[in-house]
Amino acid sequence: MTEQRWKLTAIVLAAAFASLLAYALLGKRFGANGGQDAVVLQVQKLSQLVTVRYRVQRVVGLKEQKQPVGEESILLMVEGDVQGGVDLRRVTASDVTTDETGSLTITLPAPVILQAAIDESKTQVWDRHVTWWTPWLAPDPNLEHRARLNAIDDVRKAALDMGILEQARSNAQSALRDLFGALGWKVTVKTHGLD
Repeated sequence: MTEQRWKLTAIVLAAAFASLLAYALLGKRFGANGGQDAVVLQVQKLSQLVTVRYRVQRVVGLKEQKQPVGEESILLMVEGDVQGGVDLRRVTASDVTTDETGSLTITLPAPVILQAAIDESKTQVWDRHVTWWTPWLAPDPNLEHRARLNAIDDVRKAALDMGILEQARSNAQSALRDLFGALGWKVTVKTHGLD
């Protein structure tokens, strides 16, 4: 998926979130019963707001000791995608407040990694061998599968080390400030535990 498409997806989700929140807040402002609770139900249906995607390349190796002697190893060239954002199911009624001056405060849950996966079409075995002095050892049919599972963890850790969660938080706050600001609200967007 192209960078432009990811941005468009994030904008569409943020716009849906904004319109649902605006509808509920207008209902609350004009005396509708349960406006804030309606926001929570609608936000929870959206589930996740992806605000950033990292594409990570890694070299992942795995060695397995054989009995009685020797070893088998595999080396993978991996490319993976990691998506960061906000889990909107964790938004509660107390996380959205307004006042009579038209100020809106939204407190988002802490950002999380929403998905991490390797791109199978761009992942390949670079090297695989069993020690030469033990030719009677049968290759492990599950070694490559285990290496791919390790690769997913490696890709996730690399994205965390590169600051994906901070960027996800910043992008979510910025997108919501821009959307609600365009609707005329004085917007403050916070994140639980970080602001």
